[in-house]
Amino acid sequence: MNRKPGPIFGRRTTLGLGAGALAAGLAPRLATAQGRYPDRPVTMIVGFPPGGQTDLAARVLQQPLSAALGQTMPIDNRGGAGGNIATEQVLRARPDGYTLLVGNVGTFVLNPHTMPSMGFDPLELTPIGIMLSSPLVLAVHASVPVRTFAEWRAWVQEASPRGGIDMATTSAGGAVHVASERLRSVIGGPNINLVHYRGSGPAHQDFLAGRFPTMMDAPSLLHPFVQTGQIRPILVSSDKPNPAFPGVPTSAEAGVAEFIFNGWIGLFGPRNLPPEIVARLSAALDEACKDPTARERLVSRGDEIGGGVSPAAFVAQIKREHALWGEVIRANNIRAE
Repeated sequence: MNRKPGPIFGRRTTLGLGAGALAAGLAPRLATAQGRYPDRPVTMIVGFPPGGQTDLAARVLQQPLSAALGQTMPIDNRGGAGGNIATEQVLRARPDGYTLLVGNVGTFVLNPHTMPSMGFDPLELTPIGIMLSSPLVLAVHASVPVRTFAEWRAWVQEASPRGGIDMATTSAGGAVHVASERLRSVIGGPNINLVHYRGSGPAHQDFLAGRFPTMMDAPSLLHPFVQTGQIRPILVSSDKPNPAFPGVPTSAEAGVAEFIFNGWIGLFGPRNLPPEIVARLSAALDEACKDPTARERLVSRGDEIGGGVSPAAFVAQIKREHALWGEVIRANNIRAE
């Protein structure tokens, strides 16, 4: 892709740090609303169908967020185009804090590179905070005679001259696709045929049925199938062990320290969201992430609950990851279909 990252972080966007500065002119018109915000339900629009990790984050934190804000927070799933349909809708929404986006690393870090003609800049939205973060888990179907990452690597390389192996991703151009390409590069570029699905649900259905032998996905989504013995985890794409997957090595422990991938799901507002509302939502998210029930639901399956990350720190993280994974996308000529 020829698009350079520079314009995305130029004067027009400043990647959500404009949440306060750009809102100055709106303050008089919104002052009354800010004074009692929120005084009606706050809608969270999820850019993906039910059943995936982004939807899971929204639903696990829905009740504690509602309690922290003192208002109901209905969820509106509007999937399609890698999250872009929902993202554009929230981008253009009134900046009053009543329409928010639950977006993920794919929407903000990957899509600007894999979808050069998307027609809008998701980085103009206002970052509020991180709801959930997690690595990916590499797994094989239980029928595959592979039990360690070293065996998986040798198995893939051995099959490469004979046409290679099939490996599923949850979407073309999405986080699992990009991470899979990165892993293939790190282990020497063997023949791995990536099969792109439209979401985790369809991919898992075929994985469990044995229609392909291996894939990566979020820990919370694969954990139930590990528990039933249908699949076998062999690698966690992080630099620290995952308590929900005891004994499964990290990338560093498996000898591929260059392969670190930690995804996230975050809460965002429209462009020009006033700083008072950003602060209110950020504080509510931090409080919600301390909820013991929500924490248990996520941590027990291998995810890490968010909170504790300021909007400014979230902006800096997105900038770093945008540059890093943009290089991987360009090197592998990855495009969303």
